[in-house]
Amino acid sequence: MQKNNNGSNRLARINEELKREVSNIINYEVKNSNVTGMISVTKVNTTPDFRYARVYVSMIGTKNNKQCLAILKKSSGHIRSILARKINLRITPELVFEFDESL
Repeated sequence: MQKNNNGSNRLARINEELKREVSNIINYEVKNSNVTGMISVTKVNTTPDFRYARVYVSMIGTKNNKQCLAILKKSSGHIRSILARKINLRITPELVFEFDESL
């Protein structure tokens, strides 16, 4: 029973780390003039095998939310490669961007 708890704690820590790093990468390293306004990463859900990470973003002050989300999806490979250099994981998850509807 203890092992399962450690596994979920590790996943929660990795989700938080990914959330922080992806947010920094989007705000400071993605250079696209069409990405305007404030984009914040609200939540990250990583699959237990660490292959995929669903990244939920909210956007404030953007001209076109759908266009910004499309740009993030298009640059997910670039964001993932930067992430691989910053976070020491055996497998860097593939990033799947979703618009956070909860706000």
